[in-house]
Amino acid sequence: MKQWMWPTVQASYNVAKLVPKLKFEVRNRGQRLRNVEGPLGRLKIMRKMVTALFKHERVEMNHPKATEVRGQAERLIVEAMRNGPCHRPTMELADFWLEEKQLVHKLFKVLVPRYSNYDSSFTRIHIAPKRYPDSAYNRAILELKGNPFPSVVPDEKPNRNKLLLHNILLSEARKEFKSSVSDPPFSDDQTEKLTEDLEKLDLHRESSKQFDGLSKS
Repeated sequence: MKQWMWPTVQASYNVAKLVPKLKFEVRNRGQRLRNVEGPLGRLKIMRKMVTALFKHERVEMNHPKATEVRGQAERLIVEAMRNGPCHRPTMELADFWLEEKQLVHKLFKVLVPRYSNYDSSFTRIHIAPKRYPDSAYNRAILELKGNPFPSVVPDEKPNRNKLLLHNILLSEARKEFKSSVSDPPFSDDQTEKLTEDLEKLDLHRESSKQFDGLSKS
């Protein structure tokens, strides 16, 4: 028995030697996730955040909350992809985390097909600016990948930054301004009608002047 196990142990030891060591020390960061109502209050907030993420697909929150909500969302999507809607524990998990029950349908009918060919994570997190004067926590933007919104960060590829949200708004405002300037204030029919009205007004003025001259004479 020992002679059979020895080569396996030795091989695993040699493989462990080939794994490169990290160049920095990985430490466990403590997150301040305490709540006034205790663990149940914290779970209540997490459920609201997970529901908001699956509903809007992009939410902004404190960074410690975002990291925890991201883990729960990833786990929920993985379980839904692995087991499907006919698995009772998966349905109970989705029913617990998603307070709006129509989002359970979205999970299995929209998100699972969207991420069926994904090799990476299903969520993305961005560091957001702090709110002034509240600077106790770092802010973060948590989003589901493949959402229909413009990108949060600039794209490094050329001519792709026009898809950013503020650039889209600016381009639409520029188009609206150009159309308002280029379009004439009146159409052709309105111009002709206005000309006829002015001619009638001039004739009326001339006739009134002639009538005043005759009355004075």
